[in-house]
Amino acid sequence: MDKLDEKNFRPSEFQVGLIGMGLMGRSIATCLLAAGHPLVAIILDMAEEEEIRKGLYAHLKQLREEKITLKDPNELMEHLTLSVDFNLLSRCDLILESITENVESKKAVFKKIESVVSDKIIIGSNTSAIPISLLQEGAKHPERFIGIHWGKPAHITRFMEIICGDQTDITCGHFIKAIASYWNKEPSLLLKDIRGFITNRIFYAMLREALHLVESGVCGYEDVDRSLRNDYGSWISLTGLFRFIDLTGLPAYLTVMEDLNKELCNRSDAPKLMKDLVASGAKGTSNQQGFYSYTPESAQMWDKKFMEFNYDIRKLVGRYLHEKDV
Repeated sequence: MDKLDEKNFRPSEFQVGLIGMGLMGRSIATCLLAAGHPLVAIILDMAEEEEIRKGLYAHLKQLREEKITLKDPNELMEHLTLSVDFNLLSRCDLILESITENVESKKAVFKKIESVVSDKIIIGSNTSAIPISLLQEGAKHPERFIGIHWGKPAHITRFMEIICGDQTDITCGHFIKAIASYWNKEPSLLLKDIRGFITNRIFYAMLREALHLVESGVCGYEDVDRSLRNDYGSWISLTGLFRFIDLTGLPAYLTVMEDLNKELCNRSDAPKLMKDLVASGAKGTSNQQGFYSYTPESAQMWDKKFMEFNYDIRKLVGRYLHEKDV
């Protein structure tokens, strides 16, 4: 893949293929349509078409209301092709996969993609934890496979991680990083493949410690959430981790680490508390069972708040940070 010619690049002339139109896939599709790309989205059943179109239109309409795009949702929807026919991917300039987090299922999809697209087309996999090197195994052209980890909701957040597998041509990573700016993303490029990438490795280390505190009787769920909201929540969207340490005095953190690190939880198995919750059938707001209890109304309220908050935090960060600052 050649370096992106940003001077002459036109999203409207760059067609993207997308496999997987679940909740995450639809959010990704919204982002791509808002950027102006013609989009070929492969679905399992054409009976889903009307529901998918309604959902995408609603997302695009809200993006316009929030001034993330000024384009007419009706015009953007004209660039969408929904089909069960993988052969339509042959006309695409980039292929993205966003199906379930299962290695064999993804590999089966990759095999179908490779049978219809040219050897030079980049194939990106939306995964939050599976090593890209594992997904490359058995591919005809593993050098063009790359990981693209989108955040939720993908059409609102500026988050993206781009991950190179052991066999990935690094130029593919640089190409995706360049094109991601047209998707209103601020991507991080990982030059080495590592399970969990950046944010998930840090998130699960934090989750392990949080569950340890609750299981040990130190505090409850609400106390953990309250502390994180009122501490990390007040700075992390602006500074990240390392700049915050710069701003607040680096030597003190070394002193604390030398004493505290040896006391942090380092268990390698999943905590019993988490296992028991999942075994009981808890899925979160989707079935009103989780760390907290929900009614259908309160679950819907929290889902709505989460979406609206993402719009608000995007606007807030935009007031303080510009591309040259990050």
